Parts: sequence; structure tokens; C-alpha cells
Amino acid sequence: MILVTGATGNNGLEILKRLASQNVQARAMVRNRDRARAIADLGIEMVEADFDLPETLPSVLAGVDRAFLVTNSTEYAEAQQLAFVEAAKQTGVKHIVKLSQFAANADSPVRFLRYHAAVESAIQSTQMAYTFLRPNLFMQGLLNFRSLIVEQNTFYAAIGDARVSVVDVRDIADVAVAALTEAGHEGKIYDLTGSQALTHTEMAEYLSAALKRQIAFVDIPPKQMREAMVGFGMPVWQADGLIEDYAHYRRNEAAAIASGIEDATGKAPRQFKDFAHDYATAFS
Repeated sequence: MILVTGATGNNGLEILKRLASQNVQARAMVRNRDRARAIADLGIEMVEADFDLPETLPSVLAGVDRAFLVTNSTEYAEAQQLAFVEAAKQTGVKHIVKLSQFAANADSPVRFLRYHAAVESAIQSTQMAYTFLRPNLFMQGLLNFRSLIVEQNTFYAAIGDARVSVVDVRDIADVAVAALTEAGHEGKIYDLTGSQALTHTEMAEYLSAALKRQIAFVDIPPKQMREAMVGFGMPVWQADGLIEDYAHYRRNEAAAIASGIEDATGKAPRQFKDFAHDYATAFS
């Protein structure tokens, strides 16, 4: 039995779609099954549990051999994931596939990279097998700018002309499914990037071609970006973490191109032009 956490998120849902199409026995962890209609349509078993209530985790982990671990990047993420790791160990899970982040490091100035490194270390200290997926910035992250792109043909970020080897969530899901269903991925750490390191201006050019209208990228100061995120309702801790992320990108520390996707799946990663074409209706 495979358990997928974060089942209603971008990564979790893509993973479940693939598992369902392969008729793999899987279970989705959800907080509220009434809000998980997309999963119900896949015919996947759903079990309610909550990372904030560790006592609910053993029941969702009962009979699970392999688990995919992801949580939202909040100030509680490290504690939530550590509690999950402990529950997985106690219930006999054999293999955890953890969604981490590109450049995860305990000494990083980026809080997200520190907490991922802490959870990776905790998993490695157990007797469970592990596979760590370290994706770079998601192409699908641009969907957060959907309303701006639709209404103003513009999106903003504090990144300058730095290059980032952005990755498609669909490729991450392909790697996750391989690690969850095939032998040979135990003990592996996969850096997951696209095949191009692009500036945000270049991304805007690809979007323009796919949407057949001019899309512009505008660089803004970090303070302005933070104020905008908080104004949209993002928690302050998360907004500050994203500003740290973008400072990391701005220093060109996320421009490297890695072979993790091809190493794990045998397939080349999707290019940004594929993302722009496939998601064109979302921006129209």
C-alpha cells in the first residue's frame, strides 16, 4: 500500500492520477474528504488525518509500505513532518519518498531549505529506506500570478535577470511515482530541474508566444514583493520565507541544471514552452 500526503495539492494530485492509471493500490491522506472531490473521481481510497493532530497519523499509516511526504511550507512544516516520520517508523513503513527542495542545507540562510534538511536528516537516522526529491522552482508557481497575467498581461517578482532551472510539477510526479513503485531508488537524492535555466523575462516571452499576446515581467524590490504577498493574505512567516527564496534565486544559486528527472525516469524533463502551451487556457 502506498500513502500519498498532500493529496489535494499540485504534486499529490498528479501522483495520484498516475497511480490510479497504473492500478496501483494507493491511499490519499486528506483533512476533509468532502473537499477532495477530484480524488474521489479517481477511485482512490481516502483517509482523513491531520498533520497538526499526530494522534490521527497511525490510522492513516496502517498497512502502508511506502509513503510520499509533503506539507505546506509553513512555520509548522518541520514539526509536522518530523511527527509523520516518527509515526511512519512506529507503524512499520519501509520507504519514505520526501518532497524536499533544491539546495536543501542545514546552514542555508533560507528557512525552507533549513527545515527540509532537518527532516531529511531525521529520515536518514531511521531504519527506513528513503528517496529525497529536491525540485527547483515550479513552473506551475506562475499560476499564483494568474489573475495579474489575465487582467494586466504582467507578473512581478524580486529576482532581476537571474536564471532559474524551473521544473514542471508533472515531471516531479513522474519521479515520485517511479520511486514509489519501482526498486532501485532507495537511498537516492534526486535534484529535479528543467533542461533550461531561464530568466523571468524569458519565461514571459514563452508565455507571450503560447498566449498570442504580449506578457511582460517586471522586476520589483523585495520589500514591495513582501508587502504584496502579505496584502494578498499570505502569512508573514511564509512571505518572509519566499523573500529568502527569491534572494537565493537572485544570487543565481538556482541556475544549475541537474539530471535527476532523466536518471529516475529515463525521460528528458519538459521544457518551459511545453508548460506555457499546456497551461495556456489557465492564463486566458
